[in-house]
Amino acid sequence: MSRLVTAFTNPRLANPLKRLQNTHKNHPTTRHTSVKSFSYQSTNHTPKYARKTYSSSALSSQAPPDSAGVATGSPTTPATTPTLKMEDIVSLCKRRGFIFQSSDLYGGYGGFYDYGHLGVEVKKNIKDHWWNVFVRGRDDIVGLDSSIIGNPKVWESSGHVGGFSDPMVDCKETKLRFRADQVFWSPVIVGDETVGYVSVHEDTDDKMVKEGKKMAKKILKERDMKGMPYGDFDFKDLTFATESEMSQIPSPASGKATLTMPRDFNLMFSTSVGANTDTSSLSYLRPETAQGIFVNFKNIQGPARMKVPFGIAQIGKAFRNEITPRNFIFRSREFEQMEIEYFIKPGEGWKEEHEKWLKDSKSFLLSLGLREDLMGWDVHTGDGLAHYANACTDVTFSFPFGVSELMGIAARGDYDLKAHTEGSGKSMEYFDEVTKEKYIPHVIEPSLGVDRVFLAIMCSAYAEDSVGGEKRNFLKFHPRIAPVKAAVLPLVKNKPELVKAAKELYDGIKMRWNVEFDAGGAIGRRYRRQDEIGTPFCITVDFDTIEKEEKEVTIRFRDTTEQIKMHIDEVPAFLSKEIDFS
Repeated sequence: MSRLVTAFTNPRLANPLKRLQNTHKNHPTTRHTSVKSFSYQSTNHTPKYARKTYSSSALSSQAPPDSAGVATGSPTTPATTPTLKMEDIVSLCKRRGFIFQSSDLYGGYGGFYDYGHLGVEVKKNIKDHWWNVFVRGRDDIVGLDSSIIGNPKVWESSGHVGGFSDPMVDCKETKLRFRADQVFWSPVIVGDETVGYVSVHEDTDDKMVKEGKKMAKKILKERDMKGMPYGDFDFKDLTFATESEMSQIPSPASGKATLTMPRDFNLMFSTSVGANTDTSSLSYLRPETAQGIFVNFKNIQGPARMKVPFGIAQIGKAFRNEITPRNFIFRSREFEQMEIEYFIKPGEGWKEEHEKWLKDSKSFLLSLGLREDLMGWDVHTGDGLAHYANACTDVTFSFPFGVSELMGIAARGDYDLKAHTEGSGKSMEYFDEVTKEKYIPHVIEPSLGVDRVFLAIMCSAYAEDSVGGEKRNFLKFHPRIAPVKAAVLPLVKNKPELVKAAKELYDGIKMRWNVEFDAGGAIGRRYRRQDEIGTPFCITVDFDTIEKEEKEVTIRFRDTTEQIKMHIDEVPAFLSKEIDFS
């Protein structure tokens, strides 16, 4: 396997044979390089939309307090991104209604998740923005919604029935299963003698070394070699173990050498269609959305009158029976994809088209509010490239658990359309009216998981600062992605005139954007609630609104906590500019 990983390099992606210094306690999990990388920015990075400054005269002279006794114009320390742990993200998602474990009432169900009232809004905003950018915003791409279950011959022709698998090992004692390429092992060598083996789950480098040290210490103690120095760990995944080595490598579950040799495990969920339950009714839940596009190539191209180059886009659910789903929604068994198959003329032109899609994909991800300093490229080469592909480059993201693939942009050649031509016996050729020739188009495939980009957005948005000496945690969502665009807040709830004016404003904008009305509790506490869910604007209806001729409301900005005054009738235009055109 060979890949060129730039900007943020995960050594396990670059090379499955991994040497780690067990004496180095601060081994970095990421490395910065200057080769073909997104530009680096500090962790104090502020998205472009948040860079707002206002003169002191524009700030409200009677600003509602942002916390007890602290006006919103009070000094605010610069927002920083704390060292994130997955537990922080998971806890926030459940506490505030973004994501829950599926079937939580019954103890959950591994690899499946439900999106709550805020999560479903973020997810919809991601998909809507993708659709607007790549389908409505372009004349050369049209949409499709294909079925989740199709003729099983589709998956036979595509190669999924015979080859869509992951290597798996079983623990013979505990009956637990593991992906063989996600469990790493190393010999423990004292002098020239191998005295035992350690095995660890794939994780950040320092955590793998730390766990390896614990096991090595135990091995040395059992062999009356306590305290003796041993060599560096030479971690490889289990697919590189010989049968002799596997008979000595301890299982992560039992701690004993009880692992089977790796074998292939097909990842497709099978189901039965119709009244029968024999092999004639066997079908599958789709493991990807791409094949639905390929088999509908002719159905779309003709009626839509599309000419090469053109693309077909689809958003939809896919299902993979992952051996070990993990890292929250990053690797789950039910997920949603946003994919485009962009059909081009055969020849060397694919290089230029692939480069265009790399650029467009990066631009789109940044427009979602992802932190550029956490992103990088992973270029597949050699054995890391699928046999049918001309090129494949992943956009990577530095998650709390390490650097992993976020999005893939592949030049797939004509493999898929040819496979379905052979499988169906029907031609997938395209007639070029300009050159008067027939050919099977090649394809560029930008593929992005909704759930993974959701997680990357949460990691990018998580921030903390200090307002008037009080610590504040908040989410710096881009306004177009924020689940709640604005909160309308009457300054107090015991003045009917204030509540009425606030409700009228709320009713006037709620059909255009998802907004909240909140009259409960102190105004500072309400600000904090909105900050934690990432609401970019709080609109406070105060006595100036109902008593003065100007009828002004106070707009508070989430990122800076600064406030401005404007006429109540100007609010819709202000929100439109900040949300729809930012």
